[in-house]
Amino acid sequence: MIARLYRPLVMGLLPVALIACMNSPPTSAEPSAAVPLGIDLGGSGPVVATAAPAASEPARSLRRDQMQMSHEGHNDAHGTGTVNAVDPAQHKVNVSHAPIPEIGWPAMTMEFPVSPSVDLSSIKPGTRVNFTIEQQPGGMYEIRAIAPAGGGR
Repeated sequence: MIARLYRPLVMGLLPVALIACMNSPPTSAEPSAAVPLGIDLGGSGPVVATAAPAASEPARSLRRDQMQMSHEGHNDAHGTGTVNAVDPAQHKVNVSHAPIPEIGWPAMTMEFPVSPSVDLSSIKPGTRVNFTIEQQPGGMYEIRAIAPAGGGR
């Protein structure tokens, strides 16, 4: 009995629902909305990115070419940031860094492997640091030098 009542209702509403879905414009996040990029495996919180103002494609590709030219032949870059966590056992640090224009990176929080030759004893969470990263053969970047920036915490 109930099936007899629902069938005409479903058959009548299904085309309306499909038309509504087909005619609705695509949705997008607000420009200032944070987009999750990954999960937190340490204690620093989720990794998120915010949208940058849109640029025209020619301007975007010109900027990218200029950055590659200025970094051509080099596989290292310099950054500044704040240490969120230090893992001496795994020889890794989690850093919230400012943009690194040499390699086209925006400001973000990420975990870096650290060269075994680097002493992490003076690096503590909350410390502002200057660091040098070097691209490894697999494409990943590793911290080759890290030191507290002027002013400390």
